[in-house]
Amino acid sequence: MATTRLIAMHRNKGKSIASCLADRTDYAINPDKTNDGEYISSYECDPKTVQGEFLLSKRIYSDITGREQANGVIAYQIRQSFKPGEVTPELANKIGYKLGMKFTKGNHAFIVATHIDKYHIHNHIIYNSTSLDCTKKFRDFLGSGKAVRKISDRLCLENDLSIIENPKRGRNHYGKWLGDKKSITHSQKLRDTIDEILSKKSSDFDDFLLQMEQAGYSIKQGKYLAFKNKEQKKFIRLHSLGEGYLEEEIKEIIKGKKPFINRKKATEKSQTHVNLLVDIQAKLQAGKGAGYERWAKIFNLKQMAQTINFLTENNLLAYEDLEKKAQVSTDKFNQISAQIKDAENRMKEIGNLKIHIINYSKTRDIYTAYRKAGYSKKFYEEHTADLLLHKAAKAAFDEIEGKNLPTVKALQTEYSVLLSEKKKTYAKYHSIKKEMKNILTAKANVDRLLGEDISEKEKEKHKEQR
Repeated sequence: MATTRLIAMHRNKGKSIASCLADRTDYAINPDKTNDGEYISSYECDPKTVQGEFLLSKRIYSDITGREQANGVIAYQIRQSFKPGEVTPELANKIGYKLGMKFTKGNHAFIVATHIDKYHIHNHIIYNSTSLDCTKKFRDFLGSGKAVRKISDRLCLENDLSIIENPKRGRNHYGKWLGDKKSITHSQKLRDTIDEILSKKSSDFDDFLLQMEQAGYSIKQGKYLAFKNKEQKKFIRLHSLGEGYLEEEIKEIIKGKKPFINRKKATEKSQTHVNLLVDIQAKLQAGKGAGYERWAKIFNLKQMAQTINFLTENNLLAYEDLEKKAQVSTDKFNQISAQIKDAENRMKEIGNLKIHIINYSKTRDIYTAYRKAGYSKKFYEEHTADLLLHKAAKAAFDEIEGKNLPTVKALQTEYSVLLSEKKKTYAKYHSIKKEMKNILTAKANVDRLLGEDISEKEKEKHKEQR
């Protein structure tokens, strides 16, 4: 599970820029940490002389622009840590180099030092705050840390490495960001022990206390019932454990007056399908089965990485939410498509009706003359085209069914309104169409990879509802 952190490296008070750069880069390229420099790579600079090159670029920047950097930032560092045992130093360095290139867009020199001296492999990516052409400074923009993480996540997923779904920012050492499970508190251990004993249905409260003793807990009775195991320094009172663990509540559960809820199992059940990212990563890493092989022939890890980024950005971390969003988006698209189609049909009707009105007006005198001629065959043959236009116009007017025939001006006004609304709707149409396409694509990718798993879970869901 790769984690990232973007750090602005400032000039320390009382120290020169050269000295500060040397301190930071020397730590990164330490031979003891990089296997004698084997796991160091660089872009547009030499790791051995990197501090001098960075310093020279800043002097050139000052000569060209006449400006000095006001905020004291001399370089930036990206720290990228990987899950223990999941990546080789070579691959970690390669991913770090790509991260540096993609984030800086090749506009800043940088080094990538992969450290292997800790239990987790991690990268120090240090890039110059001054651009390669010495005319600009890197601007740390709002959301830059998130941008680094997104690029890192995509690169990790492309290389079949896990990521952290929702990393939390903090001041802890970056090695703590690995998502290591926190040790279970004494309070939680006590809750788990109580739940386990209650699940076995004690005969009475004294029997419950006896089983607690057998489980390794000392008991202190008095105003408040409290327990302590060998690892604890102090007794823990039951009332501090929260709802469901008061002495009276436990007694009621034992007597059958209150239902017993195994919170651990309930939690496990609620988490069986809470996060698509977990399911996807597990599937990709387990992989290598028939389902994975079928998927791999059609797609690749880049596409799935894009899908995961989409799911994360839109907070679609449960399949049910993805499914619902896909349906809502499709319904919205169909609705707006119908609106556009209705408008186009009416605009077509208006156009045809305008033509009939104009044709009727042009041929009215000829039809009057035809009627006065007693519907002469000879007259008809001489004016066939005009008479047919007149007849078609009358037929169109008859379809209006008792409504007053609108004027050409009224039709033109209605047409203009419809055209204006259609243009506005079209802007929404393209946006909704893109949204629907992205959601349906993501869902299709998820369905192809997790199809069998989803199908099984749907079956279980239906069973529970019966």
